[in-house]
Amino acid sequence: MKSIILAGGEGTRLWPLSRKNFPKQFLAIGEDKSFLEKTFLRLKNFSEPKDIFVVTGEDYKFLIKKQIENITKRSYDNLILEPCARNTAPAILLTLKFLVEKMKISENEVVFFSPADHLINPEEDFKKAVIESEPLAKEHIVVFGITPDKPETGYGYIEIDKNIKSSFYEVKRFVEKPSFEKAKAYLESENFLWNSGMFLFSIKVMLENFKKFKKEMFEFFEKNSYEEMLTKYPELEKISIDYAIMEKSDKIICNKIKIQWNDVGSWDSMYDILKKDENQNVIIGDVITIDSENNIIISEKKISSLIGIKNSIVIDTPDALLICDRKSSQKVKDIVEKLKKQDKPEAIEHRTVYRPWGSYTVLEESDRYKIKKITVNEGASLSLQRHFHRSEHWVVVKGTAKVQLEDKEIILKENESTYIPKLTPHRLSNPGKIPLEIIEVQNGEYVGEDDIERLEDIYGRKKG
Repeated sequence: MKSIILAGGEGTRLWPLSRKNFPKQFLAIGEDKSFLEKTFLRLKNFSEPKDIFVVTGEDYKFLIKKQIENITKRSYDNLILEPCARNTAPAILLTLKFLVEKMKISENEVVFFSPADHLINPEEDFKKAVIESEPLAKEHIVVFGITPDKPETGYGYIEIDKNIKSSFYEVKRFVEKPSFEKAKAYLESENFLWNSGMFLFSIKVMLENFKKFKKEMFEFFEKNSYEEMLTKYPELEKISIDYAIMEKSDKIICNKIKIQWNDVGSWDSMYDILKKDENQNVIIGDVITIDSENNIIISEKKISSLIGIKNSIVIDTPDALLICDRKSSQKVKDIVEKLKKQDKPEAIEHRTVYRPWGSYTVLEESDRYKIKKITVNEGASLSLQRHFHRSEHWVVVKGTAKVQLEDKEIILKENESTYIPKLTPHRLSNPGKIPLEIIEVQNGEYVGEDDIERLEDIYGRKKG
């Protein structure tokens, strides 16, 4: 069985921890493993690591490689890179093309699709549900419906009909996220299940459904090679697999499973799964509370103090603070949209930004200067680059730096420094066995991140 992880989402409802440049699938909130790492390990229970693929965008390629290689201790290249985000139906179609054309996989092969950010327990019960669904998936699309244990307005639902055998049911309809009153009625009826967004089907069955219900997308698949699909990918309709296929097909079967499941779609859902203290507060970081209960409080860099606060969300990061009632957690995405409209960088990136070679953290910034801490991984190297509007001063605070300045090369050790004038081609490398850390002071009439011309880059990034 081949398994596919869909890992292209932005996770806006978990802002300010989750942002476009480092979304929730890469976060490890109160844990030692990220959601992506946990998902990969879960799928490894029924698929070999070589048979697990990740669909994502180019921007997340190196984050995914780093996290999966961290848990597998081996090189990982099973990546299907979307040129742009077009929702789940195009992503699945592109994946099927990759499997058939590039991996030479038979169309009779059964494939399991899962989002990257779900939490499931016990995993043994989930493994059993997937394996027992495989025979039916050869001729049907098997969806996994979770038995609800509360009225939930943040999930879509599946209304099941006639029982086929054991835990398998015919599907009557798919239902959008309901009001609270409807969610309560769904819970009481016992015919409504949470739509987990996980699917199991043979390539052949899914292509037959595309041909029947999304003919133009199927023809796109048939007429184009994988490389041509990548080039023309923005032409595909932006639509979810639910709207494109699931709500129309008569080949859907639901496996009703009773497990603890959470798609971590909001801070309120995060509250449900994290460890709580005696006052039912989730506390991560340096936090002091008095007469406060049922809160989720995360404080990354400073002491946060709460007095008489109840049923609230308080997320404090170095550059953004979120405070809201837990019942309003679904509206966090609206804050992100407002930030985007105002061109606020806090909607997109953190103070710490990850790159293929390591990371940088903005410590201080003004109109004409910026101060960063730059961390370069062992053996890694930045691009050969130059800047048109700024000069830079580098001070090594940990490790050893190799610095290329035009055609000259120097080695800097701790407490040593150098100066990079405007327009000077330069490259920073770490030849050592420990991470390199430098403090960079930029000065000039413009210190934006787009003031860069890459002359050479070992990671294949754009030169402009």
